[in-house]
Amino acid sequence: MLSPRRTKFRKQQRGRMEGIATRGNNLNFGDFGLQALEPAWITSRQIEASRRAMTRYIRRGGKIWIRIFPDKPVTMRPAETRMGSGKGSPEYWVAVVKPGRILFEIAGVPEATAREAMRLAMYKLPIKTKFVVRSEEEV
Repeated sequence: MLSPRRTKFRKQQRGRMEGIATRGNNLNFGDFGLQALEPAWITSRQIEASRRAMTRYIRRGGKIWIRIFPDKPVTMRPAETRMGSGKGSPEYWVAVVKPGRILFEIAGVPEATAREAMRLAMYKLPIKTKFVVRSEEEV
């Protein structure tokens, strides 16, 4: 699963997911992509599950790019702990995703194969997404 090798700070504040993505909202590598339609935290486990679903379906053909990286630590307190005594320890990592962000890209496979692979990946994600195709103007 994806996680940063090292970070400047061990814990982060939660932040807000307002607005739409201004970066990472165009297809840059592949011919087909999966675009987020809702804001969410996507965990490293969900990213890995989606990646596995796509690679299993397209087998050896094509190439997949993962356009998001989980670089935000989410902390949790132990169960049945009293209030106070500070913030919990980091438990897992998430990628902050805003609407419009491209999550995955695929190249080197027919559109029908890419569409089915992305559909399988969609089921592993907690948000609504849409399949996007590179237009002729973008080339």
